[in-house]
Amino acid sequence: MEVKKKAEMSTEMSTERAAEITTLISIGELARRSGVASSALRFYEERGLIQSIRPVALESGKPRSSRRMYAKDVLRRVSFIRVAQIVGLSLDEIQQALATLPQQRTPGKQDWERLSRSWQPLIQERIDTLTKLRDQLSSCIGCGCLSLKSCALYNPGDLAGLRGSGARYLMGDSSKTVLAENRIKKK
Repeated sequence: MEVKKKAEMSTEMSTERAAEITTLISIGELARRSGVASSALRFYEERGLIQSIRPVALESGKPRSSRRMYAKDVLRRVSFIRVAQIVGLSLDEIQQALATLPQQRTPGKQDWERLSRSWQPLIQERIDTLTKLRDQLSSCIGCGCLSLKSCALYNPGDLAGLRGSGARYLMGDSSKTVLAENRIKKK
């Protein structure tokens, strides 16, 4: 349910932004339309990813209610947050990106395109890592032993473990490099 409210928003908001926002939606409506639980929306607000508006009464200057209301353009931000999370970006990365959007006006198509372009290298890096994982997983499953730690073909004698902790092959080490280094150490 959309609620029509005119200017005179909270004092934290610029006059231009307040004049731009004429239609507010409740947290329940935002949850319904975005497919995100109200509790998640409150969490996003606590993290500074989205911002609610508390309309004030003209005569007293006090909030009309404690009910959270949102500008309709918050729907786009919530959609962006959901997509970014699906891609695997952290809330900190999402928050940094959203901070580059204009606060004094509704972000336009160019703003969103600029933000999206800035993420392309990061997303490509994640795609490359997932592709490497997929390819290496196929090799391991093809062997039949299903053990990256003790596989005689993929990681003989747990040589990757000598390089340090973590997923060494996903971190850029190759089994050939690990084997070569081990041969040099044995000499």
